[in-house]
Amino acid sequence: MKHLSFLNKYFYKYKWWIIPGVFFVIISNIFGVIPAQVIGHAFNLITENIQIYGLFSGFERQQIIYDIFSYSLFYFGALVLVLYLVRGLFLFFMRQTLILMSRHIEYDMKNEIYAHYQHLSLGFYRRNNTGDLMNRATEDVNRVRMYVGPAIMYAINTAVLFVLIITSMYAVNARLATYCLLPLPVLVMIIYYVNTQINNKSELIQEQLSSLSSFVQERFSGIRVIKSYVREDHTRAVFAKESENYKTSAMSLVKVQALFYPTMLLLIGLSTILTVYIGGEQVLDGSITAGNIAEFIVYVNQLSIPVTMLGWVTTLIQRAAASQKRINEFLELQSDIKSGDAPATVVNGNISFNQVNFTYQDTGIHALKDVSFEIEPGQFVAVIGRTGSGKSTLANLIMRMYDADSGIIEVDGVPMKQVNLNSYRNQVGFVPQEVFLFSDNIKNNIAFGLDKVTDAEIETAARNAAVYHNIMDFELKFETMLGERGITLSGGQKQRVSIARALIKEPKILIFDDCLSAVDTRTEEEILNNLGNVMKGKTSILIAHRISTIKKADKIIVLEEGRIAEQGTHDELISLHGIYEDIYLNQLLEEENKSL
Repeated sequence: MKHLSFLNKYFYKYKWWIIPGVFFVIISNIFGVIPAQVIGHAFNLITENIQIYGLFSGFERQQIIYDIFSYSLFYFGALVLVLYLVRGLFLFFMRQTLILMSRHIEYDMKNEIYAHYQHLSLGFYRRNNTGDLMNRATEDVNRVRMYVGPAIMYAINTAVLFVLIITSMYAVNARLATYCLLPLPVLVMIIYYVNTQINNKSELIQEQLSSLSSFVQERFSGIRVIKSYVREDHTRAVFAKESENYKTSAMSLVKVQALFYPTMLLLIGLSTILTVYIGGEQVLDGSITAGNIAEFIVYVNQLSIPVTMLGWVTTLIQRAAASQKRINEFLELQSDIKSGDAPATVVNGNISFNQVNFTYQDTGIHALKDVSFEIEPGQFVAVIGRTGSGKSTLANLIMRMYDADSGIIEVDGVPMKQVNLNSYRNQVGFVPQEVFLFSDNIKNNIAFGLDKVTDAEIETAARNAAVYHNIMDFELKFETMLGERGITLSGGQKQRVSIARALIKEPKILIFDDCLSAVDTRTEEEILNNLGNVMKGKTSILIAHRISTIKKADKIIVLEEGRIAEQGTHDELISLHGIYEDIYLNQLLEEENKSL
């Protein structure tokens, strides 16, 4: 239960739902127990009236006795019906308070989990797969809701009903009540055993469900690769194996539950037999009446429902505890990237790195080593280097997706860790290497970074990104819906829509992380010319593989195995006859070979 203590704040928040709910539970159970007493009186009345009716056999008053008897039966029957109707009304009120409360808690929990996910750093998402994150925010939350709603409701209902029934039973006859409740210690032992089994199996089931969700989500995202390599049958076989593991665990839990419920019913049946046997002896002794036996049988049968519910409630609580434990594991995590205390200011665009080192924690790769450079406001700076040299890492550090292990990164003379993160990122346009577009129309994808934007601004951004004419070729133009991850568009079109999304912000700093790789040379030149006009007087950082893209840069930084090997203008780097010249000559040779 220690994991479920996290929910106490919600119980306090919705206390004015819980208190009336508990009141309705108590009232509904009182009206549920009274009918047993009415039935006991009715049974005694029937027995007595049958005897009296027999005594008046052959007399005129026998009909009067019969009429009184019929009226009494109708009266008791109507009374029982009214009592159950009143109980049903309070049961309705009970569900309208406690179950609705659980839905409100579910809503709050999902919002809290999603908001917490939003605050966690990029490193968190590198270490955890999407399927598991989704499962904790959906399936696990749903299981917790079953605890805060139905489980608590039926637990309170069971406790109240037990107290009322046992009190009523002992008020009638203590000896008979004791014999009827003899199976209860066995019930407690069985529940303890089942609790342990259910807890262990529930945790295993949730882990396997997360694994299954992650597998499906990843395969659907990579369906084009699966079809290209004709791996449908292999994927189906792996999915079947994952499903089999989940099914085996689920069936194991079902077997425990299947053994539990018949055992409960067996114990209830044993209580009924003891009631009839011991009660019959006491009727013969004159200690109780036959109506008392009928009353006890009703009590025992009323106990059967809460006893079986006790097993179901136990299952819900154990599964909720397992799910809440998984949720708490992430909610207790604190982001390693926190906004600084510096006031929000307009960014000028001065960026400096001083002996910066960075290592990815999940892989141990030392991506940047003693990197030092400075970018002046308004400069067009290019970064080039071989694959794995640390170019994208550099962009991520400028965006503060990660913090450097050592060294100092400053923006306009303020250490990056002190910068107001939201204000800073709002003034930076970032186009990542892996383009991501949402399953929405093109218009909303371009306008994603702004709350209010006009159609004219969207069209201008599309023109500057050289994607306007492509969009106008679509039947629905800017209203064209994109598939998941922008699958409707080609690679080059996706890159240009992503560029338009960055340009519409009119950023103070613009970072292109190798986002022109899928466009042709002519389109690339058009985008760069437009970029020169849009970013005039503003800082631009372009990460690229093609030297033709970055020739006109004010400064070019050459990375090699995480270190700055060279930096300067194009002509200065060519004159060094180093790595940059080798890359340049190799690319010239490749272009000559393509032209032959």
